Amino acid sequence: MTENAADLTIPEAAARLRNASLTSVALTEAHLERIAERDGAYHAFLHVAAESALVAAARADAALASGEDLGLLHGIPVAVKDLFDTADMPTTYGSDLYAGHIAAEDAEVVSRLRAAGAVLLGKLETYEFAMVGPVFDRAFPPAANPWNVGCATGGSSSGSAAAVAGGLVRTTIGSDTGGSVRSPAAYCGAVGFKPTYDRISARGAFPLSPSLDHVGLVSASVAEAAVTFDAIADPAPHAPATSRIGMPLAGLRIGYARDWFAGDPQTLPALLDAIDGAASQLSLLGARIEEVTLPDVADFEAIGAVIIHAEAFEVHRRQLAASGERYSRKVFQNIVSGLCLTPDDLARARQAAARLRAWLDRAVFSHIDAILTATTLTPAIPFADFAGDAARWTPMRTIAFNVTGHPALSVPCGFADGLPLGLQLVGKAGDEATVCQIGHAYEQASDFAASKPPRP
Repeated sequence: MTENAADLTIPEAAARLRNASLTSVALTEAHLERIAERDGAYHAFLHVAAESALVAAARADAALASGEDLGLLHGIPVAVKDLFDTADMPTTYGSDLYAGHIAAEDAEVVSRLRAAGAVLLGKLETYEFAMVGPVFDRAFPPAANPWNVGCATGGSSSGSAAAVAGGLVRTTIGSDTGGSVRSPAAYCGAVGFKPTYDRISARGAFPLSPSLDHVGLVSASVAEAAVTFDAIADPAPHAPATSRIGMPLAGLRIGYARDWFAGDPQTLPALLDAIDGAASQLSLLGARIEEVTLPDVADFEAIGAVIIHAEAFEVHRRQLAASGERYSRKVFQNIVSGLCLTPDDLARARQAAARLRAWLDRAVFSHIDAILTATTLTPAIPFADFAGDAARWTPMRTIAFNVTGHPALSVPCGFADGLPLGLQLVGKAGDEATVCQIGHAYEQASDFAASKPPRP
């Protein structure tokens, strides 16, 4: 089979760009051809910026030829969730209200991608204002799961996960307020990475819930997520995410939060088997596994729900009053529910979040390097289950770490009924390096991340 440049990993492509056996223009053309071939089935891209991408690629080639090397993303195609402002292409925030909108300037994360030499292919589908979905009363259809296009992707970074799983691009920028990079990644068989709160600037991203919003990534592998993170994260006194990739796990202590999902009636038996198997695999790789007990999931979810709905209503208050009829029905209903919450409700929820964060740091991360648990409790859910006016919530174990702000990584860990499953690794605040070290080691010891969906 003839090799397609779009299937090269970022390190592979970077090496070829530097030895001149590949150009960024050729690499970008391969990705654009892949998008043209497949995205009619996936609906991952809201806007494909072919012309400007090829100009950026030619510029990247010229820079490398002159000896200017901006790092591993130099000349590499990337794509960005349509929640982030871009000054040279439409930014709609997933809403018909902003059709054709061009932002005045790039979001901070977009500026950093460009400064790193990355080639921006375009903007990716998102739930309207990153709120709820999928919905079917918008001008653009929801992104489909490449493993079964009759299934949803399961989160607002829907286009990011569909694009990576479908082979359209190797790494993408998304946002995660309650699990929206991790759950789509789990459902689509990709890697979803939510760093520590505020490690990547959210300036220029349309806010959903500023207390919980995290800029995150969906990538084809842990190493590629780590490379992308290091290029765009704020400088910090912490080790780069790539600094421990490939290092052995001997001496690391992993707390297995098994009871946090095993007893839930929604948990698929195949998922429990898969994560039990992952715990065994990590033990064989040298980590010490011990079970840990976390606070009740319902506590985290209640706190997160209060914060999201109260803050989202404040974000949208004026726009709802002026143009409420132009929102999708489910999105409107969810945002307006914030009317029921008082400033005191929000203050108490934030205080409870701070207590849970402190408890995790004291009771778990004082002696544990990372937590192992589930990302979602089932595989992807069919679109048909989201029909009607009632909201349908997918069963996840993600919002807890938006509430506490700790870094969390979702990695493929198996399949059920032909659909991917994901496990979640959670680390100490600022310790993206250890989370990526563990995720990469597991990924290399299994073959789930290398599995590809059928061609559309």
